[in-house]
Amino acid sequence: MEVIIMKELLEGNEKLAEENRKYFADRHLLAVNLMGAPGAGKTTLISAIAKELKDIPMGVIEGDIASSIDAENLEKQGLRSSQINTCGECHLDARVIRNGADQIDMHDGIVFIENVGNLICPAEFDLGESVRLLAASVPEGDDKPFKYVPMFSYIDVVALTKCDLKEAVGFDSANFLKGLRAVSEAPVFEVSLKKNGNAAGIDALARFLKEKYEQMHQ
Repeated sequence: MEVIIMKELLEGNEKLAEENRKYFADRHLLAVNLMGAPGAGKTTLISAIAKELKDIPMGVIEGDIASSIDAENLEKQGLRSSQINTCGECHLDARVIRNGADQIDMHDGIVFIENVGNLICPAEFDLGESVRLLAASVPEGDDKPFKYVPMFSYIDVVALTKCDLKEAVGFDSANFLKGLRAVSEAPVFEVSLKKNGNAAGIDALARFLKEKYEQMHQ
């Protein structure tokens, strides 16, 4: 697999993002910018959604500071994958997304852009996506919407992951929702994804994305 290296940010990200938006629209691709902290379960979430929506072709543009582990694992599952290594940068930008999209060369499907694990920088960069999905995990705490306002005000939908750990970590769902609703009306889908186990709650999130995809064909 060819690894794309992101050495520096270029000016004009917004213009490039609009070009990406047209690129995805022309190809009938629903681009989903998946953001979240390291360990929030982003890659596992993509894998579970792909299993749920087997009738829709899926690809992934994987962003990491280094390595291609996640992209390789998703490729084994049948997802077209490209890898972007940011070499220390804490986010992806619109330029490298186009490079990654060209590499997987898809039409008619859903493309996940798995952003670098970070709750700050990715909220500042439009990539040309249609949907901004945040994976927020229960172990991170119910106070995250209060602490990371730019991110939580930027997203369109929240996947609250590792919900089976709520009792163990004392997660207050009402407090989490209070913080979120102060800055966003994004719907929240509670999921619990265990390797080789049941993917609780993933069906509702998958339906949400499928509806967004189908709206592109209307």
